[in-house]
Amino acid sequence: MSDGTIITLISVGVTFLFMLGVPVFLIIAYWVVGTTFVLGTPLDNIGAELGNVFSKGFALLAMPLFILTGDLINQSGIAKRLSDFAYACLGWLRGGLAMAAIGACGLFAAISGSNSATTATIGSMLHPEMVNGGYDERFSAATAAAGGTVGIIIPPSIIFIVYGYLMNLSISELFIAGILPGALMVFAMQFACWLICRMNGWGHLIPLNLNRILKTGFGAWLGFFAIGLVLWGIYTGKFSPTEAAAVTVGFCLIVGVICYPLNKIMKNDSNTPIEQKGFADMLVVEGFTIPQIPSIVVRSAQITGILAPLIGISVVMQQNLSLLGAQETIGNFVTGMGGYYAVLFTSMVIVFFSGMILESLPVTIILAPILAPIAASVGIDPVHFSVIFLVGASIGFITPPYGLNLYVASGVTGVPYFRLLKYTVPYLIALISIWFIVALTPQLALMLVPQI
Repeated sequence: MSDGTIITLISVGVTFLFMLGVPVFLIIAYWVVGTTFVLGTPLDNIGAELGNVFSKGFALLAMPLFILTGDLINQSGIAKRLSDFAYACLGWLRGGLAMAAIGACGLFAAISGSNSATTATIGSMLHPEMVNGGYDERFSAATAAAGGTVGIIIPPSIIFIVYGYLMNLSISELFIAGILPGALMVFAMQFACWLICRMNGWGHLIPLNLNRILKTGFGAWLGFFAIGLVLWGIYTGKFSPTEAAAVTVGFCLIVGVICYPLNKIMKNDSNTPIEQKGFADMLVVEGFTIPQIPSIVVRSAQITGILAPLIGISVVMQQNLSLLGAQETIGNFVTGMGGYYAVLFTSMVIVFFSGMILESLPVTIILAPILAPIAASVGIDPVHFSVIFLVGASIGFITPPYGLNLYVASGVTGVPYFRLLKYTVPYLIALISIWFIVALTPQLALMLVPQI
């Protein structure tokens, strides 16, 4: 039996195991171990490479800090204030709470830089409220998963850092290029959400109240300050994205610890309706006590413990694919397609299907060095292509069979993975539509980037 036949059988076997509900980490690990035997490489190479991923993967150092930032923002009440502001602006529309959840994902992404942290935080916070508000629990969980896709597009973004490093591009320019496409992704998903909610009659409407908007916006000032702190620090070069995450963690710790006693002194009850609160009551978020910090850190570590092994084993999978000649085959195939649009759309198709089975980091590590030079050779701007590439990779977060955000949303909401899939379809259509618009309109990515 040939090596190719054996690898095909291994791939079919792990696909069958996936359908039986075996965790994705084990699926990829089984494939990696099986192909390692076929390739004849030492089995202990897997452990060595996993160690290298986390000892030398500089960008991954930011991941635990971004996730911890998300949990601190959530626990301190800042995330709830951002969500309240989004709901005050959108609650008068059918499906306003679900649309606010997507808007809150966009705001949260501008602090956390992580799709999974965005999904986990907004999903755990707003899913119960959406279910209590008359939304289908499957739709509510799918909304949190879809909203999290902007986590790697709206700056700061770990994946933009990795892409910029691999392709020797300015990370600040990549961040700026992601602003408008990220905003368009949010608006498109909100439109899809409004349409579905209107068709099903989901959600309770609240009056459009300018005073409520002002109060919630005033109350969310700490969240806006955190967003500004991250963006200012990165864009001015005061600190790296990893340092930005650390600074934001420190800021959130200080805010949470200081605001807890102030909240008690001011008797700021989080259960009091916003309409009954004055502007002074909105100044101080709920906060947390010092003894609560270890439990918050443990929760962040649990999420990191889910993601880190997936990323590590995916990178090892990339190495096996390279040994099998996948990179050379892809490069020759795309190069043979010809002109500008042929290369553009072929690259998009490859990124889309790769995102269905791999996490965005290994997709970037494997494909960016292959596709980006080919795209540049036919006249596609490198910064524009980076946005096209990563928007496509972000769509993979809600595309089965991998769909990392779907697993995160399932974990924090308790809704089974396969029950979410139906309600991701409208969001997929919205995101793919924006993806093509961004691909065909370079100025959406480039208009804010400083021209030298």
